[in-house]
Amino acid sequence: MSDISVGEPAPAFTVAGPDGDLTLASFSGKALVLYFYPKDDTPGCTKEAQGFSDMAADFEKVGVALLGVSKDSVASHTKFSKKYGLAFPLGSDPEGAAIEAYGAWVEKSMYGRQYMGIERSTFLIDKTGVLAMIWRKVKVTGHVESVLNAAQSL
Repeated sequence: MSDISVGEPAPAFTVAGPDGDLTLASFSGKALVLYFYPKDDTPGCTKEAQGFSDMAADFEKVGVALLGVSKDSVASHTKFSKKYGLAFPLGSDPEGAAIEAYGAWVEKSMYGRQYMGIERSTFLIDKTGVLAMIWRKVKVTGHVESVLNAAQSL
């Protein structure tokens, strides 16, 4: 697991987006909410994506871009995004390089079985590329509001 901390430069990343690669540099000059989630079109991930989408204009007002990332394919993201009318891009990281760089690839356990998976986590990166806030083991309810409050104080 990558050990990254608030106040450090955010790890560079490249993920496949709907219109080509998305990188940390593509958001240069803007603050960014980068969030990692387990799977397109599952209940928690849908609720989280809809929450960010519903408040996208509020993030935009304070100069903050949004990007959700999972291992799902660009085709899966496109379908998911269209189905729910998401107002921000989703990045595909099938190899998990960005997910690992941010320490979101972790050992999980369900029904007594251990496996590796994406830990729902969110990173607020300021416009200079420095990590301003980190949320790990995110619970969806109330999360988007917490992230927006932090973004407004940048």
